Amino acid sequence: MDSASAFFVTSNTGSTRSPIRLSSPFWARESTNWCRSRNMYKDMTHNESKPTDDAGDLKPAFVYATTRDWPNYFKVTGGRPPRETLLNALELFSNEPSDQTRFAVDLGCGEGRDTAELLRAGWRVHAVDGHPDGLTRLMKRDDHDAHHQLTMQLAPFERVELPRCDLLNASFSLPFCEPAHFDSLWAKILDAIEPGGRFAGQLFGDRDGWATIPDRSHHTRERVEELLSQFSVEMLKEEERDGQDCSGINKHWHAFHIIARKNG
Repeated sequence: MDSASAFFVTSNTGSTRSPIRLSSPFWARESTNWCRSRNMYKDMTHNESKPTDDAGDLKPAFVYATTRDWPNYFKVTGGRPPRETLLNALELFSNEPSDQTRFAVDLGCGEGRDTAELLRAGWRVHAVDGHPDGLTRLMKRDDHDAHHQLTMQLAPFERVELPRCDLLNASFSLPFCEPAHFDSLWAKILDAIEPGGRFAGQLFGDRDGWATIPDRSHHTRERVEELLSQFSVEMLKEEERDGQDCSGINKHWHAFHIIARKNG
C-alpha cells in the first residue's frame, strides 16, 4: 500500500489503528478522527477557469462554490498559488524568530494550496476539511516533502475539533459555515489560537451577492471588528466589486481579508 492511497487514523486518545484505504467508508461519513498522512491571487473570486486535461467546459470556481459542488471547485482551483493573506502572515511570523517548530491549523484546507505552503515553510500543519475529495487531493500532492509534519481531519464546521495553534488559517472557508453554527465555531477559533498567534483568512460582507443564501455567514464591518476585538489587527482589507462569470452571470463581491495577532 503506497502512501498516496493509505494513511493512519489516530483517535483523540492517541491510539493508532491499521492503515485505511481511500475507498474505506471512513471517507463517506463525517468524522472528527485525527489522521496522519503523508494547496487572492487566483482564488474563488477569480473569473477565469483553470484549464485541466479532463476539465471539459469547467466554469469559474465561484459557480461551483455557490452550489457547494466541491469536487469541481477543487478541480478548477487545483495548482493555484497560496493565498496572499497566508503569505503575508508567514512573513510576519518570519520577523518573530522561534526555536520551536510552529503549528498551524488550515481550516477548510480544500485541496491544500495553503497547507503545502505552510509545510514548505517548515511548519507542522493540521489540515481540516468537510469534504473527503479535498483531503484525498491533499494527500496526493507532491509539491512538498514534509508529509510527516501533516495531520488531517475530516469534519464539518459544527463538529470540528481544533487543537491549540500558532496560526489559524481559514482562506475563503468561514462564509460556508451555516449562521446557526458560526458563533460556536468562532469561539473554538478564539480558544485554539495561542496568545501571540494569528488568524489569517476571509469573512464575507453583508453586501455580498451570496448574503441572501440561507446557509452562508455574512457580516457587517462593525461585526467583523467585534469578532476581532481580542486581536491586534495587522490587516483588514475590505474589498467590494462587481464581476461576472464566463456565462455572463453577475456576482457582487464583498469580502474582508484579515490578518490579526491574538492579544495576551
